Amino acid sequence: MSDTYKTIELPSDELLFKEKNSKFFGYAFPIKNEDEVKPIIDVLRKKHFGAGHFCYAFQIGTDKINFRANDDGEPNNTAGMPIYGQIQSFGLTNVLVVVVRFFGGTKLGVGGLIAAYKTTAQMVLETTNIIEKTIN
Repeated sequence: MSDTYKTIELPSDELLFKEKNSKFFGYAFPIKNEDEVKPIIDVLRKKHFGAGHFCYAFQIGTDKINFRANDDGEPNNTAGMPIYGQIQSFGLTNVLVVVVRFFGGTKLGVGGLIAAYKTTAQMVLETTNIIEKTIN
């Protein structure tokens, strides 16, 4: 068991990914507990009024892992799980990744949605400063 974990230092900048006229805005936030998630989503809902989907995933904890993936109305497992998969592939915890989608008029299909949410999450995590912290 390691006595360190990887997380992000600061909230990311907004990142935009476009696919067939749909716009995917990606964000990453360092969080310490689940209570921080809803206020962040509420702020993004105000900022992106009119967006169709606010999909997210988070992971909290080191020895006891708490995670959630939310598709927010997209077909099952096309948004939240691809986002969560990127949190796992970067080896992060205590992090929330949100992808806000504006529908562009062209359906992407299940495969297209999975790819778009995964790519947006990957791109936003690549822009963050990943740090290693010691478990207290």
